[in-house]
Amino acid sequence: MADQQGGAIQRRAVLKGAAAAAAGTAVAGLAAGEAEAAPAGHVPPSCTAPPARNFPKVGGNYGNQNYSSLTRIQRGNLRRLGGAWVNRIEGGLTSGTNQSTAVAVDGVLYIESAPGNVHAVDGVTGVTRWTYTQTRGTLTRRGVAVGQGLVFTHGAGNWLIALDQATGAVVWERQINDYGNMEKVAVTYHDGLLHVGTHDGDRGAALAVNAADGELVWHFWGAPGPGELGNDTWEGDSWRTGGATPWMHPALDPELGLVYWTFGNARGSRSSQDGSLRGGANLFSSSIVALEIGTGKYRWHFQSIHHGIWDMDNVMAPVLADVRIRGRMRKVVVYGSKSGMYFILDRTDGSAPLGIDERPVPQDARQKTWPTQPFPRQGPWTEQRVVDQPLGTAVPGDPNRAVPNYVRGRLYDPHWDVPVLTTPGHGGGACWNAQSFSHSTGLVYTGFGYVAAAHSLTESSNGLRPPGEYQTGGVVAVDVSTNTVRWKRRMPYSLAHGNGILTTAGNVAFIGQPDGNLLALDAENGRELWRFQCGAAISSSPIMYEAGGEQYLAVYAGGTGIPYGDSAPRGDLLWAFKLGGIVPPAPTPRPPVVRRPVSGGPVEGAAVGNKVVLARTWNATTGQVGTVESTAVNAMAPTHLRVPAGTTVMFVNPPDNVNAHSATQFFEGLFDFRLEPGQSATYTFTRQGEYFFNDSFSPRPTGKIEVY
Repeated sequence: MADQQGGAIQRRAVLKGAAAAAAGTAVAGLAAGEAEAAPAGHVPPSCTAPPARNFPKVGGNYGNQNYSSLTRIQRGNLRRLGGAWVNRIEGGLTSGTNQSTAVAVDGVLYIESAPGNVHAVDGVTGVTRWTYTQTRGTLTRRGVAVGQGLVFTHGAGNWLIALDQATGAVVWERQINDYGNMEKVAVTYHDGLLHVGTHDGDRGAALAVNAADGELVWHFWGAPGPGELGNDTWEGDSWRTGGATPWMHPALDPELGLVYWTFGNARGSRSSQDGSLRGGANLFSSSIVALEIGTGKYRWHFQSIHHGIWDMDNVMAPVLADVRIRGRMRKVVVYGSKSGMYFILDRTDGSAPLGIDERPVPQDARQKTWPTQPFPRQGPWTEQRVVDQPLGTAVPGDPNRAVPNYVRGRLYDPHWDVPVLTTPGHGGGACWNAQSFSHSTGLVYTGFGYVAAAHSLTESSNGLRPPGEYQTGGVVAVDVSTNTVRWKRRMPYSLAHGNGILTTAGNVAFIGQPDGNLLALDAENGRELWRFQCGAAISSSPIMYEAGGEQYLAVYAGGTGIPYGDSAPRGDLLWAFKLGGIVPPAPTPRPPVVRRPVSGGPVEGAAVGNKVVLARTWNATTGQVGTVESTAVNAMAPTHLRVPAGTTVMFVNPPDNVNAHSATQFFEGLFDFRLEPGQSATYTFTRQGEYFFNDSFSPRPTGKIEVY
């Protein structure tokens, strides 16, 4: 079904009965571009006006454009850009989850650390002015809000905390229960309200809270209950555990009076990959919803994935822009994209000025799959099918290729008990990384990941990133006026998890990597212009501000665990840079392990007779081999065998196993043993390196031979 107007037709397809009538009334009651009258004497700020000397919120402006109009730092003088100062805000912390982006207001930077502390740092000297020490537990943080003389942060247990902007003293604390967990979503301040999202629960909601005292003003559920718009798109009581939580902060258009929330994937009582008990489109999972700022009243929505069973939820912070499309200026919202596709929507009514098609997709009645999924007419900006690359070809080769023995699928192929490997996976495409719209180029930029995922009912959580696969990525720049790729640059690391992009009027795009390097790319073509080692993985967005007559670039290098686990170097380094800065780069940390690791630590071959037992679990704590046949991920015993070069390793299928099992070595293709119960085979490793192998009976069990 061709969808000429995008959201309007899609709404009619998935909202039925009273819900459809309610949706139609909400949209029809407001003409495109019309906004309710603002209070007398109040001029709403433009959501697309770029910040200048300040970077007052996560995302830069209400449109989340992550763009700075400052021009002093530009392509022609990057060779002079150096460290102005560095502040180890926690005194040398080397652990934790550090996803917080700083904000800069009147020459002061405000940032949360991994323990949940809030620091106010002088933007000129780098000296800490005050610290609020968290008393309510460590949380995952993505940024504070600043407004009406206060700094707003979270505390564990669903607490909102308001601090005095000048001193860090607590002004008020408010606990808001019954709407899900609050911690990861950056707080957004606007006109006396705090916009807060909840997550990691059976249901999640968008909340608006009075900034003066923390009192809840309104809420909007991602999975609506009985009597609420969209509830009839959930089978029975499946809405109760439907997920559909917001993971990232919203965008706001004060002139239209709208706030734009993105809601995450549907979950369900058993798994996010199991749709068998929650028939229907499952609104407002995998959706962007426009709500009235003051009341939370629904205005329009667009669902990018109906009845999702893949955790491909497109829940990045939406980006607002004013662009010319086919000769007409349009107010648009750029939405996406875990799926590797951007949906360009008119932010007044949710229509699609460039066209979105509802296309038939493969079905599985057991999963109650939805018959169609939306695709932008211009196509994706990354692959939607894993590369079937033969064993024995170049290593690393194509990082987007399939690990062997899995069923290969394409985006939106259904699954059941057999794992189906697809890309972008739930850790591929873009994820919680902040995207950027450049006023200079008219392009929207994002980092992304090549991290395929295997989906089945038995995979834990939201899918399996197969051990042994290469986890790389890139940066893509897309023309918003046409939704077509202007340039794409492959990078050595996945850049989908907190690695936000800042673009500037100097035509530079800044992005941090998990190896600690902050990069400057030419915003016109992606060419690397500059890099600086910050000493720890960067899982936040760079910002730019002006203070004391200087213009600064700043970034927080702290690191997080997805997708590289503990191999991503951690830290607590808040950096600022300026032209003529003389603070030298940090020592280069050990880079992240790019290949997905196997389960369990290394075992010396001599300790186990240089033998690997197939289809038996390995207990890394006790060193014991399991007693029953298994297809678990750790069903190579041991999973990580470490031997010197020249060692002959034996692979054994125990005689009391029922099935034949194999050891398929990838990607070098050194061996592919298929062993009946009681059989064994050997291979002599002559060259140093790491050699992964899995099982053709079930690809989940994966082992590695480390040769030294």
